[in-house]
Amino acid sequence: MRADGPVTTARSRDRDGTAGRLVVGIVDTDSFAKWGAHLLAAAPANWSLELLVVHTPRTASPAQLRSAFRGLDDRLAHLTTEPPAPLDVDAVVERLRQDPPDAVLVSVIGPVAELLIEEVHRRVPRRPVLVTGLPGISFPAKWKGVFSRARADLFVLHSHREVRDYEALATENGVEPFFALATLPFAAAPARTAPNGTARRSPARTPDSVVFAAQPSVPPTRDERARVVHWLAETARQHPEWRVVVKTRAVAGEQQTHREAFPYADLVPADAPPNLVVATGPMATHLDRAVALVTISSTAVLEAVARGIPALTLTDFGISRPLINEVFVDSGLEGDAIDLVGGVFGTVRPDWRRDNYFHQESDDDWAIRTDRLMALRDVGALVDRPAARRSRGGVFRRAWERKNALGPADQSVLGLVALAAGVPVRTAKRLVRQVVRLVRPPAPAVVRAPRTQRQQAHAPDAAEGATATTAVVATTR
Repeated sequence: MRADGPVTTARSRDRDGTAGRLVVGIVDTDSFAKWGAHLLAAAPANWSLELLVVHTPRTASPAQLRSAFRGLDDRLAHLTTEPPAPLDVDAVVERLRQDPPDAVLVSVIGPVAELLIEEVHRRVPRRPVLVTGLPGISFPAKWKGVFSRARADLFVLHSHREVRDYEALATENGVEPFFALATLPFAAAPARTAPNGTARRSPARTPDSVVFAAQPSVPPTRDERARVVHWLAETARQHPEWRVVVKTRAVAGEQQTHREAFPYADLVPADAPPNLVVATGPMATHLDRAVALVTISSTAVLEAVARGIPALTLTDFGISRPLINEVFVDSGLEGDAIDLVGGVFGTVRPDWRRDNYFHQESDDDWAIRTDRLMALRDVGALVDRPAARRSRGGVFRRAWERKNALGPADQSVLGLVALAAGVPVRTAKRLVRQVVRLVRPPAPAVVRAPRTQRQQAHAPDAAEGATATTAVVATTR
């Protein structure tokens, strides 16, 4: 336990200790906190819910947690004003050992997920079902995500396309597929639409904002991020009737899931127009005022689509795996800076929706499969899955992985010994890999050409979308 406070948790306030299931969520960073809490909030009504925040170098601040927890159901609504204090890993595992839940949702970054899952297997008798997953867009499949979470019982994804891709990747690497489907919580239609099926907006304001959903590491370079700011500033100049909002996920000193080397707030020029603003806070609040949403590849674009808000995924830097925007090919949302400055935004094509995040709710199977796993646990039939990591290494290997996951948050003597022994080995391995890359350079990342709304306006099935995007400009000028 941390020295600065008592163990505190956030449990559903209606649990009487006898009825239903108890499912505990464990979160750390801003994006994993938002995803984990909102996925739990979409769980069956007979599940009692509890949420713990684990202390790591990237744990979200109280302000970030309050923002992440906005809009939860009644079981977790109190988290918005009372986010739980972070606990050390050992305190979290001890809490699970003393009062074992039926299932645990491990919603944390990869190294911490591997550590927590391993510790639960090792230290919690009659362990709970272990559910895990990735927040937001997870296409194409990444081996690191599977590797660090392979011992979990269930891995939640958010589109049929993602499930197929991850199943193929896992099978190729000798891991038995364990993937389930859930509607992305932020794209769930019932919370975003009125009873008649039309988009629901906040009655407080007339939409007046173009919101840019920033990402900490996409695009990666200072020059590219400065170009984005330039485009946004020009959009603000050309459309004085709009607020152009650079919506960031952290302020100075706060951590994020991915490290941000060049914050957008630092790149806004002194002569920027007054209607270009940088803001934090819940994305849902910004979307209440949104005329349109712009991004490179943020999951926020799916939140906008779910609300019926036009959107644009900028492709000026190409379409590639590092930019996480391959999934948007042929979505109807692709565009460039000219589209942005011109106020032309896209709408999603129906054929793309079905396979990408907007499937029928009846296709979701994560809760049903979790219930089945909890039933197996009830009768002692829950089977432990093997780790993907082949080099186990005993106690010192565990100490190294723990130190690698927790950094300064791990103050154990064994961790310091493992760090002293492991750093030279890791450095040597990195040098070997660099030499191998020089001798056998890896294949360059495939970068596809930018695509624009102007191109898509001439596609045979784009007529309806083109009409909708033109109306955005016409009704806000």
